[in-house]
Amino acid sequence: MSSSILVTGGTGTLGRLVVPRLREAGAPVRVLSRTEQAPGDGVEYVTGDLTTGHGVAAAVEGVDTVLHCAGSSKGDDVKARNLVRAVQRTGIRHLVYISVVGADRVPVVSAFDRMSFGYFAAKRAAEVLIEESGVPWTTLRASQFFELTRTVFQQMVKLPLVPVPAGVRFQPIDAGEVADRLAELTLGVPSGLVPDLAGPEVRGLDDLLRTYLRMTNRRRLIMPVRFAGRAYRAVRDGANLAPDRAVGHRTWAEFLIERVMSVG
Repeated sequence: MSSSILVTGGTGTLGRLVVPRLREAGAPVRVLSRTEQAPGDGVEYVTGDLTTGHGVAAAVEGVDTVLHCAGSSKGDDVKARNLVRAVQRTGIRHLVYISVVGADRVPVVSAFDRMSFGYFAAKRAAEVLIEESGVPWTTLRASQFFELTRTVFQQMVKLPLVPVPAGVRFQPIDAGEVADRLAELTLGVPSGLVPDLAGPEVRGLDDLLRTYLRMTNRRRLIMPVRFAGRAYRAVRDGANLAPDRAVGHRTWAEFLIERVMSVG
């Protein structure tokens, strides 16, 4: 019988793509959700909140593996801490975590750094909690998802003049490709920190935005803005990139053609 798997964030951008891949492999899957949901497609749903810890202990009972996909713009370290506390009381055999490329290379030391790049610090703190948990673990660092890049751009272009951090480059990747790799790792054995997963192109943020504007038939003025702080300098120097791990296949333009042009 296949090992049972709990997926946190199983209804989010990444989790909703990983869950069917795990089910196709024959694994029993349980999804932790903040809101009550009816079972469906062979998936069990349990209610809990990683931020408060409510319901998490019950969610991890009886599973062999936990895939931790739940994440947000802040508080990932808190979520990881509550999850680790719960799994340490059980006999789970594998804790899998999705982190971000550069989590260990972007120094977040000032209040401004935390405001702009606190996500990296929270991800690294979560990594450390998992590494030191005593539970066998695997961590995959991936670059920014196309889907999330698009969401950010949708908000940015509401302004007629769009400020963009000067000199910052990104290496976005399709979430489906990350889901494929995560499913493989989750069904495998604990492997510690595995090689990064990044998209096929390293491009300036302004360049990615211009492509989005062109393909959604919008016109905006783009204003490069240079920020202060060690974290910004590190990102400007490529700390968020993994050019030697450009293993993704789908490009930003291909994603936009399929997903954006018809709806904007």
